[in-house]
Amino acid sequence: MSHVQQHRKALLARVRRMAGQVAALESSLQSEQADCTDVLMQASAVRGAAHGLLMALLDEHLQAHVVSPTDPVERAAEAQVLVKLLRAYGK
Repeated sequence: MSHVQQHRKALLARVRRMAGQVAALESSLQSEQADCTDVLMQASAVRGAAHGLLMALLDEHLQAHVVSPTDPVERAAEAQVLVKLLRAYGK
């Protein structure tokens, strides 16, 4: 079983919280009385939640695919995959 499936409930809970944050942000933007500070705070919360989800996924990926394998060739290949993921995230 993949690490994503093992932690599916917790990951889905994070995604659902993010969906609620995005919905609140959308509501604020649709409101004629939206305060720019509140909108900025909501956007920041969405960004933080997405970052937290990404870090949880990266942590599990690192443990399962880079740290755990005993074959050095497999570990090196998985480390390269992780580097590509981090580069894509940094764009």
